[in-house]
Amino acid sequence: MTTDQAGAAPGYRIAKFGIGAVVRHRIYPFRGIVFDVDPVFDNTEEWWLAIPEEVRPRKDQPFYHLLAENAETEYVAYVSEQNLLPDTSGEALRHAGIHEMFVRDDRGFYRMRDRTPN
Repeated sequence: MTTDQAGAAPGYRIAKFGIGAVVRHRIYPFRGIVFDVDPVFDNTEEWWLAIPEEVRPRKDQPFYHLLAENAETEYVAYVSEQNLLPDTSGEALRHAGIHEMFVRDDRGFYRMRDRTPN
C-alpha cells in the first residue's frame, strides 16, 4: 500500500486523536478515552443508518472506540472524528474499564498498560 505526503494510505486521513487521548463529544454531553481507532468507518450499515440523517457522520474519516461516560453511566462508544473535540478539563475519567487498559501519569495523561505477561 502506498502512502501520500502525510504518510497516510490514499483515501485515509491521519487520525487527529491517538490511543489514550481524552475527548468529548461535540454535540452530546459525554467524554471518554480513545482505546482504538479505525481509519474509516468500520461498523454495521444498520448502526450507521440508525443515526438521524441530519447528524449522520461521513464514513471517510477516522472513527474512535471510546471508554465513554456521561453524568449517569459508563459505556463504550463509537464516534466519528468530526464529532470529537479534545477534553481539556483535566478531570480524571471514572470509567471502570480504564484501569484495565491505561495508567494515568502524574501530569494527568493516560498511556496503555504494559500487556507483557509475567
